[in-house]
Amino acid sequence: MKSKQLVVGLDGGGTKTEAILVDPSGTLLSTKTGGPSNFQILGVEKAACVILDLVQECASGAGCEPKDIVGVVAGLTGAGRDSDKSRMLSALRDEMKKRGLSFERVVVESDARIALEGAFRGNVGIILIGGTGSIAFGKGHDGTIFRVGGWGRILGDEGSGYAIGREGLNIVTKQLDGRIRSTLLTKLLAQSFKLETQEQIITAVYKEQFDVASVAPLVIRAATEHDIECERILNKATFELTEHVRAILLKIEGAARGRARQKIPLAFIGGLLSSDTVLRKIVKHKITFSLPQISVVEPQSSPARGAVLLGLALDAE
Repeated sequence: MKSKQLVVGLDGGGTKTEAILVDPSGTLLSTKTGGPSNFQILGVEKAACVILDLVQECASGAGCEPKDIVGVVAGLTGAGRDSDKSRMLSALRDEMKKRGLSFERVVVESDARIALEGAFRGNVGIILIGGTGSIAFGKGHDGTIFRVGGWGRILGDEGSGYAIGREGLNIVTKQLDGRIRSTLLTKLLAQSFKLETQEQIITAVYKEQFDVASVAPLVIRAATEHDIECERILNKATFELTEHVRAILLKIEGAARGRARQKIPLAFIGGLLSSDTVLRKIVKHKITFSLPQISVVEPQSSPARGAVLLGLALDAE
């Protein structure tokens, strides 16, 4: 095997990191899974160790040497801003130096960016991510990348698990105050989290770092059982998510400069949208009804595969 011909792509998050090693044709040679690599939580030094451990394990699993690897592309949770990418990249280079490793190209990207690349295998398309947060990414006909959302829970994340959970908790507080009629969510919250009183809820949220997004599945369940208040929350959330897609579509079409309209594929990513829930069904209906240019499809490849596609594209430049 010729040296420096291989690419490693990584998909790193808060629970695990997946790494795959491919040859120049994209053929899978090795795959490894390791621990979390969310550097915003672990710190950049620990995340760099996780990433490079997996790179070396992939090389070993394929029966080659790290020197045979031409590029490493790591798509990581928390790497949405250039300053964070730069910080993580510096840590990787420092750790590489300690280990005596040298790769021609090392790239840090956001997990959303590699998910977009994998979903459409490098072609035009839009991904709508609905998890704890919310964000949409799109790739235009000329390769331009567009982004909508991802402003975080204070400024944005409309339609996300956090937003749905927060509004769910809000209607529970209103019922406990007597400002609205009963909602099934109050019962579900008590059953699932033992949160029944004002004191318990305030303590959990403000003092015990309660996972607000964990209430979202309860809101969806209550809406499925026709709870009016929870149906209103989902209606608002699905409107916001649809608007993410509309904004991305306008950007792609605006950049097309007179190109004839054609169907743009859309893939759903993230825990709230990847499973067959009432939320996904409503979002899909609203999007396909109001945006006929959109075709909802399943992702073609994994985010890790998207990372290696980016790496192979760099290798071809």
